[in-house]
Amino acid sequence: MTDKPVKLDEHRGMAAQKATDLRRLLTEVAANERALRATQDELEAQLIVAPASNWEEAADKVRYLLSVLAATPSGQDPRRKALIQAVLDDFNRLSSVI
Repeated sequence: MTDKPVKLDEHRGMAAQKATDLRRLLTEVAANERALRATQDELEAQLIVAPASNWEEAADKVRYLLSVLAATPSGQDPRRKALIQAVLDDFNRLSSVI
């Protein structure tokens, strides 16, 4: 008997190794998606609870909503993409004036 652990992945064929790697990667992606969703839920709860105290904070909330919309199939429409970008440009331009 030896104290060295046996690397079982090395004793399987390439197809089995690739399948195992794929399963591990999919599990990791799913965990990252759950963590991201939890963070988004927390952010959205804070945005709902805390009213904006000025126009800049209100614009930050709108920026977030626009980013959510932009990630949807509806937000990928070229006219909507242009409108989202125009609104974000307006916010940036107007916030630098203040």
